[in-house]
Amino acid sequence: MQAIELSKGANTPLAEGTPGVRCVIAWGQSEVEVDASALLLTSSGRVRNDADMVFYNQPTSEDGGVRHLGSALTEHGGQESLAIDLESLPVDVVTVALAASVASGTFADVKECILLVCDQNGSPLASHRIVGADAETAMVLGEIYRRNGSWRVRAVAQGWARGLAGLATDLGVTVADEMELDVATPQATGEPEQTPEGAGDDVIVIELAAEAAAPMAVVVEPTAPRMTPAPSLGDREVVGVRTVRAGVRTRKQPPSRVVPPALKLAGADTWGAARLFSISGVGNAAEQEKRATSALLATMMAVRPFGRGITARFGAPSGLLESYLEVPFHRGESLVVPDGVIRVQRGARLWTALLETKTGSGQLRREQIESYLDVARHEGYDAVITLSNEIAPGVNEHPVTVDRRKLAKVTLHHLSWAEVVHEAHMVLNHRGVADAGQAWLLHEFLRYVQHPRSGAAGFDDMGVAWVPVREAVAAGTLRPGDRKVPSAVDAWIRLVRQLCLRLTAELGVDVAHVLPRRLATDPDARTRAGVESLASTGRLEATLRVPGAVGTVEVVADLRTGQVLTSTRVPAPQEGTNHRRISWLVKQLADAPADLLVEAGFDGAAPPTCEQLQLVRTDAACLAPTTRVALSSFQLTRSVPMGTKRSGVRGAFIPSVISAVEDFYGYVVQPIRPWVAKAPRLPDDVVEDDSADAAATELEPAGGDRP
Repeated sequence: MQAIELSKGANTPLAEGTPGVRCVIAWGQSEVEVDASALLLTSSGRVRNDADMVFYNQPTSEDGGVRHLGSALTEHGGQESLAIDLESLPVDVVTVALAASVASGTFADVKECILLVCDQNGSPLASHRIVGADAETAMVLGEIYRRNGSWRVRAVAQGWARGLAGLATDLGVTVADEMELDVATPQATGEPEQTPEGAGDDVIVIELAAEAAAPMAVVVEPTAPRMTPAPSLGDREVVGVRTVRAGVRTRKQPPSRVVPPALKLAGADTWGAARLFSISGVGNAAEQEKRATSALLATMMAVRPFGRGITARFGAPSGLLESYLEVPFHRGESLVVPDGVIRVQRGARLWTALLETKTGSGQLRREQIESYLDVARHEGYDAVITLSNEIAPGVNEHPVTVDRRKLAKVTLHHLSWAEVVHEAHMVLNHRGVADAGQAWLLHEFLRYVQHPRSGAAGFDDMGVAWVPVREAVAAGTLRPGDRKVPSAVDAWIRLVRQLCLRLTAELGVDVAHVLPRRLATDPDARTRAGVESLASTGRLEATLRVPGAVGTVEVVADLRTGQVLTSTRVPAPQEGTNHRRISWLVKQLADAPADLLVEAGFDGAAPPTCEQLQLVRTDAACLAPTTRVALSSFQLTRSVPMGTKRSGVRGAFIPSVISAVEDFYGYVVQPIRPWVAKAPRLPDDVVEDDSADAAATELEPAGGDRP
């Protein structure tokens, strides 16, 4: 379905009876992070109370009708999603304003920002592309509003220069980024707290200390009289302290990180730490699946940030999470037993998903997935999730094709074990877990799933088509029409996606596979382009973007030569001689391999020069010709032998690619800091004149009369 593209101010109706929508705010590759929010407005254009603002610090409205689903990485940038249940919105809410904000920079720094309104199955309904943004740091991109009993979508694109706090304040939200006081509460007496007569309509004004930077007061709505318990002997001298907070906080709270405890009392290096999830006695495939599923579901329930990170991918609300193992369901005369059930409750909303798990080389089967979809539809559940070592080629894509009619009321999602490991690493090492026990539990879960016996190996098999395709390329007989080529190309795309997940978990930043937009959104076109490239050049190629790195990382698997090539382009300094520019690079490549190829590019039509790093280290002049043409860039390339086996560790293709990329990034890309020009310098005579004037001013008498 093609979305209706709206210009600023335009609107379009939603289909009659639409139960809800999913609103996605997406943007292209950018160093600026975008946050989505929604505000529930009455006919006055303002919120009813502070709970009507839904955003990262308050992810669900009071009635559960609007939910913040979190962020996700896409091949061409990032996105944040909001879910709106139109049927559960209160009657006095006539508009849901859809806003976006940036914590640093402005929307002029955000590339290709777009609002996309989809139905609950993800089919696009309407879109609005933001153009001409300048100094805005927050914007209402669009709104879902009620008109004559029907819902419509309008493109707004109204900006604020005061950030999310300014936008929220103008729409009636009380923002409390600076207000938080510790206020002593009365001692408990065992009697109801008395309210003076006539004070029921008043407010309490709490003054700040006199040494505050400026006179301030916090106005707090009075509470009804309440019974306070009489003090026990142990606390009769204690005066309670409560925190008075007015409004909501729009500032993001930095995560607190706790590392798992390190064992220090071992008598020798041979002492092995006890495992919470034992890998001993794992028998057949069924036992392996049950253990891995049980470990995952228990950890999701015990470590809330990890459980939330997993379920947020599938549109679940943020709330109480419970998980169950092998729950039986009757379907006609047969019994259907999914591997697990996940339930999340937030207010009146209960989200439920069935889980089907495979470990090792186990393959997902279409008929089994469709039977779970039937059960979920019959029970009124929200989703079916499949989990295996297979990685879907792209975000929101599923490796198994099912009857689309079964997806009318139930969504189907796929999760790979590589993504589970990625999420655990992100929570443990980057987002943070505040409790030491939870950190240890998550650490133990990682120890289990990363052990070969767990069966959660990640993507480690290029498939049956790999060896015939590789041999055909080497022999020069491969043709685009060969039926096995698409399978090999899809396996390469899955490998690149796993590589991005792995680097993201290790670096703590979103590493993306850079693709043209038409290929990022069209799986068939992506496969066709890969097939044509492989047939014509014998190469599988990918471009990885690491935020903050000096350049993108180009990865090429050359099946004709049996080599994995990794490369990056580094802009040269724009000042100094060519020799100084080369020295600038060499100093930063102190630990890079000696066989690294360094190619120097020059302005104009001057041909490039190329030498190995070991020679450049001893003779920088070998890269700089006698011509005076300025050196403009460096191309750094390394070539290593490619593994040939379809799976395994020693001599296998997948480990050889992963090792080549990680080594190249760690030893070549990571150490290089981009060149930054010095600040413009004032002429020396101007500086001297200003200094002389300042000195003369200091010598003048107070009255200004000269002696």
